[in-house]
Amino acid sequence: MDGQSPIHGGPGKEGPVSASPSRRAWRRFRRNPLGFWSLVLFSAMVVLSLFAEVLSNDRPLVVRYEGTIYFPIIRDYSEKTFGGDFPTPADYLDPFIRERITSGDNWAIYALNPYGSRTLNYFAKSPSPAAPTRANLLGTDDRGRDLLAQLIYGFRVSVLFGLALTAIGTVLGILAGAVQGYFAGKTDLAFQRFIEIWSAMPELYLLIIFSAIFAPSVALLLILLSMFGWMSLADYVRAEFLRNRQMEYVRAARALGVGNGRIMWRHILPNSMTPVVTFLPFRMSGAILALTSLDFLGLGVPPGTPSLGELLSQGKNNIDAWWISISTFAVLVLTLLLLTFMGDALRDALDPRKADK
Repeated sequence: MDGQSPIHGGPGKEGPVSASPSRRAWRRFRRNPLGFWSLVLFSAMVVLSLFAEVLSNDRPLVVRYEGTIYFPIIRDYSEKTFGGDFPTPADYLDPFIRERITSGDNWAIYALNPYGSRTLNYFAKSPSPAAPTRANLLGTDDRGRDLLAQLIYGFRVSVLFGLALTAIGTVLGILAGAVQGYFAGKTDLAFQRFIEIWSAMPELYLLIIFSAIFAPSVALLLILLSMFGWMSLADYVRAEFLRNRQMEYVRAARALGVGNGRIMWRHILPNSMTPVVTFLPFRMSGAILALTSLDFLGLGVPPGTPSLGELLSQGKNNIDAWWISISTFAVLVLTLLLLTFMGDALRDALDPRKADK
């Protein structure tokens, strides 16, 4: 022997084989600059959207008025609080209220974009939809709402909906595929016939019917789409379980009397997660596209909820208002591109044929 082992590249030097499979996959993922920086940018966009109320809000974050500190972002105050005449909630875009809370020793800290998701700019100098100005950096939609605020809040709704739909579909797909692949035989055959019948159901027609019966809501939409979104992933998990159930370690576990549930959860599932993880970004992009398409058709989120699909519909109805279509299309395309790049990088990183160089 020359002092080198198959695990270590040499004395005192750790080779790539000593690293865990997850670390080797992470190294391969990081070596893909397009996928890695897509992950960084997408994560930053999601985190910023979670603080949309701080970034874009028609209420000041903090107000100091006559020696008292107020927090309009978390509590309603009436006009009378700031020297107005009415007991109604203060309109902080009203020039009178703004002058009262910023004159003398009074001050207010506004969000970077002083408009909320449902704020109507009653003081705009141009009719709606208005082109981009210093007051509205991306212009307004046909209802007079600030387009930048609509995009920030609409992106958050789309991403959170996509995450929820992806999580539910992944859990259901793993459960169905695991049961099919592990037990096989008549169980697999019965599940396959059920999936064939269920996948033949007209999903769009069901959405139209339920939209006519029930009040539109994000929860209802999530339930309806989750009923159909698990089947594609179940096929991949089923194939992995069918392959792994014949492995020696599974046979050894059965011989030792380990229960089926423990074998599926502790032994087969960790070795069947490659297609699940690889398809997560693509499933999320599909969920975002599904919500956008339904909103475009008027079958999505309740009216008044910020939505990229609804903005695209406005752009179609107002061809001359180019800023609506271009801005919304840019946000949607950027989101889907980032998810696609992340998915491609994950696929390469988890490919067992790829070796560290």
